[in-house]
Amino acid sequence: MLVSEDSDLHRSRGEAGHNGLSYGQEEGMAMKISALDRLESEGIHILREVAAEGRQPVILFSGGKDSICVLRLAEKAFRPAKIPFKLLHVDTGHNFPEVIDFRDRRARELGADLMVASVETAMLEGLIPQQPVYASRNRLQIPVLLKALADHKIDIAVGGARRDEEKARAKERIFSFRDAFGQWDPRRQRPEPWDLYNAELAEGEQLRVFPLSNWTELDVWSYIRKEQLEVPSIYFAHEREVVARDDQWLPISQWLPLRPGEKTERHKVRVRTVGDMPCTGMFESKAETLDAIVSEVASATVTERGARADDKFSETAMEDRKREGYF
Repeated sequence: MLVSEDSDLHRSRGEAGHNGLSYGQEEGMAMKISALDRLESEGIHILREVAAEGRQPVILFSGGKDSICVLRLAEKAFRPAKIPFKLLHVDTGHNFPEVIDFRDRRARELGADLMVASVETAMLEGLIPQQPVYASRNRLQIPVLLKALADHKIDIAVGGARRDEEKARAKERIFSFRDAFGQWDPRRQRPEPWDLYNAELAEGEQLRVFPLSNWTELDVWSYIRKEQLEVPSIYFAHEREVVARDDQWLPISQWLPLRPGEKTERHKVRVRTVGDMPCTGMFESKAETLDAIVSEVASATVTERGARADDKFSETAMEDRKREGYF
């Protein structure tokens, strides 16, 4: 009771609390912490946990918007030191050249060690069977990723996946447990009460960690705008040769031969998510600035992965891939 009365007395007089600030100042500071600030703080905490618990952790960096945010969180988590993680990208060979150029330049700017695991090389070496040049290679990333993790003895791979992307993602924990074969079972995931994470691993087991789990697509773009982060140019509206296929515009490339009767058109388009060019749909847009993208995403009624043809094969396409080891 005395503590309560003392507390009330301090509040009435505006005297200093335990951290040297008056209680009124403390309350004012708490009110100024935005939802985005809280998400950033959570992400930084998660990355510090990874650095403390992992023996050989990496950040999966594709050059896409989500992994760009993860890199920013890592910068803030460990300043003024360098990011204590290597970067890993599983390159399908069908990526947008704008994204690959950005990926390489960003890694150089950070002075980060970028490891590239190539699907093309894996096919030449016989690790995976040869595929038609126009086929999506997203599923082929699975054995290439698992081999890269094993070769480099990586125990924790940090990714930019979010729970709002796709329904299978919503089953994911922040510290996502994978068995010795790199496979995911939603029934074997560990509880995370009070944001406490269990990073204990037996030999060969792995974790995939997702610091953006509680973010939405709108949060990502709001954070990119707030931090004024550079992103690949294909995220902004630009004129491009496209073809209408499967209720979406697909970008013309060397990996997308036209079918009989198809004609190319030129439209002002952009992407919301980055994947293989043959399966990444684009949509017509006028959003040429970050402000315009934020407004566009805020009013969107379809999820960003609604434009990914490889997710339309079945209702469980993503979950099936994840069970096999996909990130």
